[in-house]
Amino acid sequence: MSRSCSILGAPIQTGASQPGCLMGPASLRTAGLGKTLADLGWSVRDLGDLSIAPQQALSHANAAIHDLAETRAWIEVLASAAFDAARDHDFPIFMGGDHSMAAGTVAGLARHAAGQGRPLFILWLDAHPDLHTLATTESGNLHGTPVAYFTGEPGFEIYPPLSHAVDPRNICMMGIRSVDPAEHELILRSGIEVHDMRAIDETGVLPPLRAFLERVRAANGMLHLSFDVDFLDPDIAPAVGTTVPGGATFREAHLIMETLCDSGLVTSLDLVELNPFLDERGRTAKLMCDLTASLFGRRVLDRMTRSY
Repeated sequence: MSRSCSILGAPIQTGASQPGCLMGPASLRTAGLGKTLADLGWSVRDLGDLSIAPQQALSHANAAIHDLAETRAWIEVLASAAFDAARDHDFPIFMGGDHSMAAGTVAGLARHAAGQGRPLFILWLDAHPDLHTLATTESGNLHGTPVAYFTGEPGFEIYPPLSHAVDPRNICMMGIRSVDPAEHELILRSGIEVHDMRAIDETGVLPPLRAFLERVRAANGMLHLSFDVDFLDPDIAPAVGTTVPGGATFREAHLIMETLCDSGLVTSLDLVELNPFLDERGRTAKLMCDLTASLFGRRVLDRMTRSY
């Protein structure tokens, strides 16, 4: 694996239900993400934060939807930036920001993967499948729509056109524990691989993860990891606006990241839904940095005792 990476902030909160996610990139920087990776021997380039211009409001038949114009603009900016980062830098890390940003990052990465003649695979670590369309979302929170969009579901004509959709069969979701009826129907129809928390309780994280990684390796795929803070149990990661009890434990999360590191297959990363306004003395931001360190090569024997 190359030892060069870039970090790029996406201070987007228009897809979420409450403010605070726009502070996520600054919080990860303050928690020392760049230094943590540099201390592991990586060359780190900070590309700064993206932004969008003020937008004219867009309307939709679904009156619940809010900030549609802003979310559309963010997707357009992120898709272009993700394509450029994947082309010009060995391992891009996208710091969010709410999970609507994945509509842009994954769209750009899928375009890049297609140019390399390789399929893009997605490991989606999240409490939610984010499979609503603009028509089915009842909350109107557009962070619930990215997977439906980047897999090419209809009903997203107002979003930027996709150059390359992701094959739903190339997506593995782990940690799922909050699914709406419309999303459940789409999971059954699309062929997305889903391992909810009951399945993880029964089998552990390794069997499904290893099987998915073997599929990625066999296809010579590029693997994007999209990591939502609410994948974790809120007892250890409170800084998220969509807490769902019963999430992944500290060791389950680290084991996933260490196994991904061992595979050498991950080529890009989203860190999303970190809301520092809801955090406790930065503990969630520090945990996200620590988990990223496990993905980038830190091992159990390398961990230092901390005093608070």
